[in-house]
Amino acid sequence: MILLIDAGNTRVKWRVVAAAGAARTVAEGALGHDAIGELATVCACHPALVRVFGSNVAGARIADRIVAATAGLPCRWLQPAPAGGGVRNLYEQPGQLGADRWAALIGARHLHPHACLVVSAGTATTVDLLDETGDFLGGLILPGVELMQQALARGTAQLPLAAGRFTPTPRSTADAILSGCLQAQAGAVERMFRQIAARPGALCLLGGGAADGIAGLLEIPLRRVDNLVLEGLAAVAAEA
Repeated sequence: MILLIDAGNTRVKWRVVAAAGAARTVAEGALGHDAIGELATVCACHPALVRVFGSNVAGARIADRIVAATAGLPCRWLQPAPAGGGVRNLYEQPGQLGADRWAALIGARHLHPHACLVVSAGTATTVDLLDETGDFLGGLILPGVELMQQALARGTAQLPLAAGRFTPTPRSTADAILSGCLQAQAGAVERMFRQIAARPGALCLLGGGAADGIAGLLEIPLRRVDNLVLEGLAAVAAEA
């Protein structure tokens, strides 16, 4: 068995997969950064684990804590490459692509063999174009919904960080802020999708903690997919 790790900015998602083909999910879950030590319990519950394979965008300190919690298991972190997992990385400097974006692109390629827009709506929102041949054409990074709200609260004197609700015609400040942030996210996604909309089978694959708020606003072919990073890691592990 293999323990797959997606170490993000706020949470660590994990999945235990069967080593044979690394595709069958045995168990999975998510932990806050303050609960990373609980990975030791995950390992204890699955004594057949032989290694850890992960993506980390949370920094060296989080990586060290994960290694400590999974003590005794060899640990390897995914590194973006010019090509891998059926995807060709056309970033100007392939190694500078985030490991989570790289894994998500590979996961998307294995789930949908046509042109797609890969969207992860989390602390940050990433919007990446993948064509039908597996070429990663490029993509966007923008603040996530909560970061947008926080930026308005920090950078203005009279716009509060308050709970609002989405409405097409906001008539309160809190609603105007949340609705504006969600519309901005949806607009970025739809504008990027235009570049592949005419291609056969083109689809938006959408995941992340803020995905539910954005999904209902999108007027494009859409599939909700959680844990695309873990899907990509499983695909790479299967080839190792």
